[in-house]
Amino acid sequence: MRTEPKLTRLDRVFARLDREPERPAHLDVPKMSRHRIVLLAATLAFYGAIVWAVIITSWLVRLDWQVMFFRPYQQWSEIHWFVDYYVVLGQRGPTAVMVAAWLGWRSWRQHTLRPLLALGVSLLLLNITVGAAKYGMGRLGPHYATVIGSNEMWRGGDIFPSGHTANAVVTWGILAYMASTPRARRWLSAVSAVTSLGVGMATVYLGTHWLSDVLLGWAAGLLILLALPWFEPLIARSEARIFDLRDRLRARRSRTASAAVPVGAPHVVVTPLPADRDDVAAGSPRAPVYLAPGPHTARSERTPTSPTGSRRPPHAERHPRGSASSARPLTGG
Repeated sequence: MRTEPKLTRLDRVFARLDREPERPAHLDVPKMSRHRIVLLAATLAFYGAIVWAVIITSWLVRLDWQVMFFRPYQQWSEIHWFVDYYVVLGQRGPTAVMVAAWLGWRSWRQHTLRPLLALGVSLLLLNITVGAAKYGMGRLGPHYATVIGSNEMWRGGDIFPSGHTANAVVTWGILAYMASTPRARRWLSAVSAVTSLGVGMATVYLGTHWLSDVLLGWAAGLLILLALPWFEPLIARSEARIFDLRDRLRARRSRTASAAVPVGAPHVVVTPLPADRDDVAAGSPRAPVYLAPGPHTARSERTPTSPTGSRRPPHAERHPRGSASSARPLTGG
């Protein structure tokens, strides 16, 4: 009795990779549901509450100063090397390259540009919203604080909200947003939330951000992910236009290639020689014969010529040599 070998998880992964790239019949595109709208509204309210608490110098600002004076990087100095590496997960350049590489591979496998376009739209929204908030509120960081107990707002800074935290939420959260199954989306959402909060705490540990900066950065990144389904029609139209442009360029390239071949160009015909020729026996190639374009007449249709006699056409005043008419008249002298 023959039994089929049991495939392991790794074997199934490699079998999936060996398949030809194909576009899925139905892409699971998140939609702006009622549940998502409620989360968006709650996150927006949390965002406004954090900003207001910092502006009025509430208990949250006092907590920021207490954490700053605690100096975590001195209390737990043995993990300083690890935090220096971990905080890179929130830097925009390295994380964008890693996530773009993964989403680019998915775009190639599925024959769709949606993963890369969704990443581009989310990063554009991140730069606009977080950048505007940073320079609009101008808060100074813990290392540059001037007055103890103040909120350090509108003093030319650019750390409120935390860009590292917001970037970690968006770049790692986009993987959960692009997940193909609900289970994968839940797991990736949890991983991205823990990673982004860890990045935020790492900036607090290093003393580059207040605790309130991290809370606002987490809310800013989550707002972008929750609002991303509103931009799905724009992503679909952009993908259709890019594919249409590609098809037009391919058609133009094919027309240019066909027009590059001249009409009526001479054809090269190589005629073989008989086997008893000396040059064929010696192995010397025969020069190609160029035939002019246009119709050719058969030998039977051409004007027959005699093998003997003159090929000149007859002339009325011309006489053959040796005849009497050809002799010059004698004149007296």
